[in-house]
Amino acid sequence: MNYSDKSYNGLKTVRDFIRWAATCFSKENLFFGHGSDNALDEALHLVFQALNLPWDLPDNYLSARLTRAEKAQVSQLIQQRIKERKPLAYLVNQAWFCGKPYYVDERVLIPRSPIGELINRQFQPWLGNTEVTRLLDLCSGCGCIGLAAAQVFDQAVVDLLDISADALEVARINIDRHELWDRAQTIRSDLFAALGTSVEKPEYQLIISNPPYVDAEDMSDIPEEFTHEPEIGLAAGTDGLDFARIILATAANYLAADGWLVLEVGNSQWALRETFPEVPFIWPELEEGGHGILMLPAVDCHKYQETFKSRMKSNS
Repeated sequence: MNYSDKSYNGLKTVRDFIRWAATCFSKENLFFGHGSDNALDEALHLVFQALNLPWDLPDNYLSARLTRAEKAQVSQLIQQRIKERKPLAYLVNQAWFCGKPYYVDERVLIPRSPIGELINRQFQPWLGNTEVTRLLDLCSGCGCIGLAAAQVFDQAVVDLLDISADALEVARINIDRHELWDRAQTIRSDLFAALGTSVEKPEYQLIISNPPYVDAEDMSDIPEEFTHEPEIGLAAGTDGLDFARIILATAANYLAADGWLVLEVGNSQWALRETFPEVPFIWPELEEGGHGILMLPAVDCHKYQETFKSRMKSNS
């Protein structure tokens, strides 16, 4: 199919370009998994974000005509999405999470965690009357999970921990964007390492983590779109649990007595269940789709800590 500048001759309106983009994406068999799951939604996201249009745009505005410069801009993005197989969020340097925009580039994974639904629900009913004054976003990437949680728990301070200095630079951009300078900080850390082990170590009511969890088999067969994301944020060993084991074995040391661990393991949840069949993980049902998120209260993190440690060592 011809995607030269002349290919959009005759197209005039917002609706025209959404329809054209959807047709192009369908014919080229793109993979969708970074904010949309079909060609039409991807086309709508591309056109709306390229033109800085609000998601609640009245239908009659779909008949608005694009300027020549806008046509060229949208056409170029469509061509890039097809030829480079680069996810849309990287093309427009923006991804949406919990209803708000976050800056992203190829230094970080694109936000898409179903943890967002639990944040919007304030982790109820599990959290109960627990007052969240301090929370940890472990393996924070662009910071969207921790910053979204900080906006829901508006009295809480949040620590954003990541081993990648590049990712933390992106997280700081998002701290600025959401004006959370007084309640959010970035810390470079290999998992919990930078938090220390002294009696003055921090205690969190919430530790939320979306670590790497893609197993070796899936890593060998990922769609081209995912190869643009940093591998350090995806790969997690043979069974996808390399990081989850460490987090489970360590979280109890940093949780308040009434705190909770929220850990995403994605498709590796089946391997985790087989590894720890005796642990009463809570797997919340998600109305908006997704799976593989466990919740565990501090009391159980302590109760099973030695189990977690022993099987972490046996796997090393």
